[in-house]
Amino acid sequence: MGTINVLLVDDDPLVRAGLRVILEAQEDIAVVGEAADGAAVLPLVRSLRPDVVAMDVRMPLLDGIEATRLVLRSVAEPPKILVVTTFEEDEYVYEALRAGADGFLLKRARPAEIVHAVRLVAEGESLLFPAALRSLAAARGNDTAARAMERAALTEREAQVLRLVARGMTNAEIAAQLVLGTETVKSHVSAVLTKLGARDRTQAVIAAYESGFVAPGTGR
Repeated sequence: MGTINVLLVDDDPLVRAGLRVILEAQEDIAVVGEAADGAAVLPLVRSLRPDVVAMDVRMPLLDGIEATRLVLRSVAEPPKILVVTTFEEDEYVYEALRAGADGFLLKRARPAEIVHAVRLVAEGESLLFPAALRSLAAARGNDTAARAMERAALTEREAQVLRLVARGMTNAEIAAQLVLGTETVKSHVSAVLTKLGARDRTQAVIAAYESGFVAPGTGR
């Protein structure tokens, strides 16, 4: 893709300023706007049409969870939403991912990690949540999730691909692991998302953990 347009949403102006400096140092990334609260996100998304929203979770008027839900249900072609937070085990982060956020990033991440996160999410290969949130997903598992996974009736190859996605692997990495073409892997991932009724890779992985299909720390 060409230039990645980013909207920064955080109630701390220093955080926004830091992210702006890091991202605008890249030739392929442009910060097109800022917001100090989730309540301002939807109008800015509609007017600025960013590719990625870097979204804080905890904000005073409208938090990142509700802002994510609002954008996804109100915009026909919504931007990718990258949750930016301080604590990786925060239940707010998990709920934001369940609500439809595409990826996860710690505020203390190094500049190169922040840039990589924006690029990866923009490309549609979501960053997955860390071990603490995977364990939380598994702990919140239920029979409904298990039945949904059973109804999906994944093929052996699709199940294999989902397990690798759950380990945080990109399409290219999965292709190398399984000795397949990247386009073939993309087709398998698309089939998995369709069968699970998942919006994206993150949603599919949440379903995999909540259903018990994948156990935390194993990818199996």
